[in-house]
Amino acid sequence: MNALLLLLVCGGGFLIAYHTYGKYLGQRIFKIDPEAAVPSRTHEDGTDFVPTKKGVIFGHHYTSIAGTGPIVGPAIGLIWGWLPALLWVFFGSIFIGAVHDFGSLIVSMRNEGESLSEVAAKFINRRVRLIFFILIFLILLIVIAVFGVVIAAVFARFPSSVIPVWLQIPIAVLLGRAIYKRGYPIVFSTAVAVLCMYLSMLLGSLFPVGFEKAFGLPATGFWVIVLLIYAFFASTLSVKTLLQPRDYINAWQLFIAMGLLGAGTAAISFMGKGDMVAPAVNQALPAGTPPMFPFLFIVIACGAVSGFHSLVASGTSPKQVANESDARFIGYGAMLMEGVLALLVVICAGAGIGLGYRLESGTTLLGTDAWNYFYSEWIGARGLADKLSPVIEGASNLIESIGFPEIFGITVMGVFIASFASTTLDTAVRLQRYIVVEMAEDFSVKSLKNRWTATFLCVVCAAVLAFTHGADGTGAMKLWPLFGSANQLLAAMALLMVTLYLKSKGGLKWLFAGAPCLFMVVISNWSIIENGKIFIANENWLLVFMDGLFLLLSVWITVEAVVAFFQDKGIVEE
Repeated sequence: MNALLLLLVCGGGFLIAYHTYGKYLGQRIFKIDPEAAVPSRTHEDGTDFVPTKKGVIFGHHYTSIAGTGPIVGPAIGLIWGWLPALLWVFFGSIFIGAVHDFGSLIVSMRNEGESLSEVAAKFINRRVRLIFFILIFLILLIVIAVFGVVIAAVFARFPSSVIPVWLQIPIAVLLGRAIYKRGYPIVFSTAVAVLCMYLSMLLGSLFPVGFEKAFGLPATGFWVIVLLIYAFFASTLSVKTLLQPRDYINAWQLFIAMGLLGAGTAAISFMGKGDMVAPAVNQALPAGTPPMFPFLFIVIACGAVSGFHSLVASGTSPKQVANESDARFIGYGAMLMEGVLALLVVICAGAGIGLGYRLESGTTLLGTDAWNYFYSEWIGARGLADKLSPVIEGASNLIESIGFPEIFGITVMGVFIASFASTTLDTAVRLQRYIVVEMAEDFSVKSLKNRWTATFLCVVCAAVLAFTHGADGTGAMKLWPLFGSANQLLAAMALLMVTLYLKSKGGLKWLFAGAPCLFMVVISNWSIIENGKIFIANENWLLVFMDGLFLLLSVWITVEAVVAFFQDKGIVEE
């Protein structure tokens, strides 16, 4: 199968879906009202609630939901074959992921920009609010603690990315001041910021930063501490100061990178080298590879549907959307764009890698041999660098095919991955702070209502988890095997909230969220049970306990939601 044909057909399909199914959801199911009051205006405070142009908030939302998920997930999922991976990305994005994101955004916007745990209290009962809080807190805690290690691993794999990633901070701050304080045209300011960003990449390639220890700590432990300190300040500042402008320029970085990959795909196809070298369906799975069902739908999350998206869509984004008419572009559109990114990752690892991979011995592997080199073992059991390698090598091959040197492609991808992981990190800390403050208000814990103390609690909890098993800061990796199932469980729970919301509006509108919800409930619980068997076999009792806890929370919330569904509470927005 030709990679360019896949890109054109699926890319065109995403575009058609946005203007048909997405439009139908907005107009007929959610009934978007451009005149409706929105939280960014009714609660405007200049820090979290800030009305924002849809182009800017799209950049923030997109980079926050993306992170490394739509890269790592499809790279691993390709082991079952490019066809099942592509079908899940395409249909999952359109009918499940985009509905999940769009619905979560609308429900939150119409309920004062509150988190899922608060919305659950209104649509089900107050007991479920606490269960949601526990589920979301645990998921975010793992994300915050692990992503410091992820970024450290990226810095180690791509030392040329260190300087550009950190220089993005002053570039973003200056961009924010130029637009909000000085009133400079956004197009001109964006162009200058993006140019500075690429100049910083040149600087990074000239002066790579790599070390094994710093201040007596392993490199990973050092970076975890630095990144948590950064996240503390980044997540407490006004969104206009750093969060919005940094995510915005990162979005442009992504668009440019995607454009280069698209051009590379066209170039190799015109040269007659654009065929997929990965098998359509892999009939010779290596030992240790879990079954496609249910794990394909757990491994490939962000590129199709991800519960973390609902936290952004009911956290930072609804507090910044300036008009309900922007919600489809931000909620539904951003998810489809993430589907395009996952599609490009499948092409990089499924076709680009076949252009050649040079071994340390000097031998160059081509075609199927290159693909088999990376996928001859269960890639999911490897470290992050190994999981990213087929994508990075394939991407650099595609970029090199249009005339850029190999080091440029590698640097661009390294900065891209580290930057997106960083945006996910500081967004996750901000989201964690939101839910801590909400619970503090509900339980009258005055000391945690302050954003500084709430954020400090979030960062300290993540640090404790990170350094539980030593100075390398990798303690949270012990819980990482739980994240995939827990993340998709959260997606199922978010779709439950959207289903109940639509049920309260009458008619059969709830089916548009209810059908995807049923699928995700089955898949997420199936994977939790399958993982539990693996943890028991390995006598990993900590993971057995946590896995059982997630299953208990899932059953509890589902039963309570079903009861609420048939009670027909008729909840309306406040």
